[in-house]
Amino acid sequence: MITNHKTGALESFNFDHLYAHIPELKRFELDIEVKSFETPLDSSEIDPSHWHIIAKWIVDAYDAFDGFVVLHGTDTMSYTGSALSFMLQGLRKPVVMTGSQLPIGIIRTDGKENLITAIEMAAAKDANGEAILQEVAVYFEYALFRANRSAKISAHQFEAFASPNYPLLAKAGVQIKWNREHLLRTNNTRLEPKLDLSNQVIIWHLFPGMPIELYCQSLDFDQVKILILKTFGVGNAFSNSDFQDLLKRYVDQGGIILNITQCQSGEVKQGAYQTSTFFEQIGVIGGADLTVEAAITKSMFALANFTKDQIPKFLESNVVGELSSPNNKD
Repeated sequence: MITNHKTGALESFNFDHLYAHIPELKRFELDIEVKSFETPLDSSEIDPSHWHIIAKWIVDAYDAFDGFVVLHGTDTMSYTGSALSFMLQGLRKPVVMTGSQLPIGIIRTDGKENLITAIEMAAAKDANGEAILQEVAVYFEYALFRANRSAKISAHQFEAFASPNYPLLAKAGVQIKWNREHLLRTNNTRLEPKLDLSNQVIIWHLFPGMPIELYCQSLDFDQVKILILKTFGVGNAFSNSDFQDLLKRYVDQGGIILNITQCQSGEVKQGAYQTSTFFEQIGVIGGADLTVEAAITKSMFALANFTKDQIPKFLESNVVGELSSPNNKD
């Protein structure tokens, strides 16, 4: 957004005038092309259909550009970034998402620095001429995060994002310091996009005294194929018989349950406590250290691209750096 100085109202930013608002971009020896939604969206309005559009734009322009920057509202940026990381299989070019906490027309805006540095990172090459970044990332307030490890943690601080279970990919100071050992690399030789998603996913945030009878109505296997549980600590839940009976019936019908932790950092370890052994018994999938955003988008991707028998292995595997597998601790 940008402020109309005559009315004081926030209006959609006209990217045709990008250089007028951010003249510093002229100092880059880069060719920048801009593509925008016809009607700009508040990020709260973003849904999988928009992820498909963004991914398709990148796929269609993939051979013509060295890198891509996606400007996006902060509220759902990590959802979009996580979705793109799964949809753009075989990605070997940078896709950097960024935005701002203050509109670009505000004097103290963080938007200009975020955009300038995101473009610089998307254009960065190593000594061999290869892109340094070859994955989907989120850049915000001097820090570059793996998109499917990121989460918005603040609505009022410039440091709006964090990656509690994975190190930064880069830090922007006087120079950009790349943490190369943490950058993702693929064995794929070409981009193999898979753009279909299914939204037959729901998520339950468990809490003490949760009225199980009210939730029974929402767990219809014909409509819900994957249930994500946000559990306590390392994957624990209450031993309520109605709750356990409901989950068992759902699994017996063919439903898939993915267990992630409510904690901001750490991971699920089913069976570590008595209160999670039931999950092991009925085949609940442990989500390790998946973020909420990654768990939801990975589930949507899995339903659209794999058979029911293939989905459990996919969900518990580290596909594009989204989780720490037992044999690949980060």
